Amino acid sequence: MQLPVQSQSTLYAEPWEADAGPEDLAEIARAADRAGFAYIATCDHVAIPRRLAPAMSTVWYDPVATLAYLAGVTERVRLLSHVAVVGLRHPLLTAKQYATLDHLSGGRLILGVGAGHVREEFEALGVDFDRRGAVLDECVDALRAALGPDEFPAHHGKLYDFEDLGQRPRPAQDRIPVWVGGSSPAAVRRAAVRGDGWLPQGDPRDRLPAQITRLRQLREEAGVTTPLTIGAITEPLYLGDPTWNVGRRTLTGRPAALAESLRAYAAMGVDQIQVRFRSRGRSELVDQMAEFGTEVAPLL
Repeated sequence: MQLPVQSQSTLYAEPWEADAGPEDLAEIARAADRAGFAYIATCDHVAIPRRLAPAMSTVWYDPVATLAYLAGVTERVRLLSHVAVVGLRHPLLTAKQYATLDHLSGGRLILGVGAGHVREEFEALGVDFDRRGAVLDECVDALRAALGPDEFPAHHGKLYDFEDLGQRPRPAQDRIPVWVGGSSPAAVRRAAVRGDGWLPQGDPRDRLPAQITRLRQLREEAGVTTPLTIGAITEPLYLGDPTWNVGRRTLTGRPAALAESLRAYAAMGVDQIQVRFRSRGRSELVDQMAEFGTEVAPLL
């Protein structure tokens, strides 16, 4: 699941999150650990321009700092950047941060990457917004080298060129999974050709089968034979019969009914689902997560 509190866009943040803080994040992460969730995820924005602040808010925790903090209070759950806008930073800097995170967490990192969409962020950091797709493509290639097993990685590209520069500690994992986020044609192609996984951005159920077919076609055409972890973001969930307005798109009901609905994603070829629960406070959210882990997950 994507963690609450750490990003507070008006599209999805609950009112209680505005007054929440580090201990709330820690308790929710611990709840995910206890309930058997596969990963917890955080977003990435460096700065939000004033024109977008009313909708996006300016609350966007740094993903490396946040995931490192949560690594220290959890034991099993994996740590996903969903997604890191890696084109805003030099690949060696990104590699140093995430290799250290993987090392400290005992190999729990999943590096989710995306192209970004806020022009002012790129301009302020001196990165070409209009070429952000090409920048991301090379960043992924450079990060493959920089996060690999070699103490002195090498990459020679159009934008980045490095060798004979050592970085330790190395990641705990032999290969850090790189999941590519986004649902545009370019993002789907990037996931197919360069990714270990795909993180769609808001694709409803009826669009997913065509996207998955396209992914597999592109991967086959590129001659990529390694497994691809295909993801999906489900509708909001609320276990039980809510006594408050949880929104018309929210899936509600008993565990068996929710599980039956969610199994449709597997039938499409989805490997992992990211869920979000409607809640009026931390305690209700933690209760929903615990019930999901006990009553719904075993039926999936």
